[in-house]
Amino acid sequence: MNVILHNAQQGHAAWVALWTQVKAHLMAGQQMVIEVREKTRSNEASAKFHAICGDFERSRVPWAGKPRSAVEWKVLLISGHAVATKQGAEMVPGLENEFVNIRESSARMGVARMASLIEYSQAMAAHLGVRMSAPEWMEA
Repeated sequence: MNVILHNAQQGHAAWVALWTQVKAHLMAGQQMVIEVREKTRSNEASAKFHAICGDFERSRVPWAGKPRSAVEWKVLLISGHAVATKQGAEMVPGLENEFVNIRESSARMGVARMASLIEYSQAMAAHLGVRMSAPEWMEA
């Protein structure tokens, strides 16, 4: 059962409903898992971030000596954001002795974290002179 909670009253009602459903299973000796987590980013936020990555690609601004694809900019922006927000970065040897940045997944980011990534990406775009294709998205 997945429920998106918007307020305390709804949360309480969902908790009571969950207990009603789970109790019989527990009484029968079954084990249950309950997961509570922050809501992940929306499809709109995802589309916004991917559009920003596309803007970086179209800008042809070089990084490490050459223009980068939207996918490469996504990795660079997520990694830079992690360092800028004190999460750090972890570089590990890959399967073929290459270096790999083990980074957080944007798909698993909560709403606030994704908003922060978008804000960071917009600031980096301004710093590097990347023109945003959708200026209305400049409003966080």
